Amino acid sequence: MSQSALTFRKATREDVPLILKFIKELAAYEKLADEVVATEEILIDQLFHKEKAEVLFAVVDNKEVGFALYFHNFSTFLGRSGLYLEDLYVDPTYRGHGYGKGLLKRLAQIAVERGCGPMEWICLDWNQSSIDFYQSLGAEPMEDWTIYRVSGDTLTTLAGI
Repeated sequence: MSQSALTFRKATREDVPLILKFIKELAAYEKLADEVVATEEILIDQLFHKEKAEVLFAVVDNKEVGFALYFHNFSTFLGRSGLYLEDLYVDPTYRGHGYGKGLLKRLAQIAVERGCGPMEWICLDWNQSSIDFYQSLGAEPMEDWTIYRVSGDTLTTLAGI
């Protein structure tokens, strides 16, 4: 595959089937396919009606080869919003051409344009190739922090519902 020009475009409602396809492919790669409960209807509601997150596609030769799903969080210490990258995925047949790096660079530009403080994401501990890739870009692991999560029945119980 020859190196082609990488461009980007924001997702539209018509892209929801492709977004869900990429989410499922990423989940399979992460060995978490059984955890995907998102549907096209849920994505339409959350991404385009409630605008809870945004999706950016990496496009090569008029074909979407990857995506990034991101949203804003907030750093109280900085007093500014940050850009949180939830998912980054490039189709395996297009990896190794700089398209993932291109997506991260474009997200960094968006973060700077919007006056964000940090840009953050998480990575599975076993995914050494991604860890090496992120560190090659200057990303640093936050070793002193542990992510905690409540969801499903535990979330409902905590909510007292």
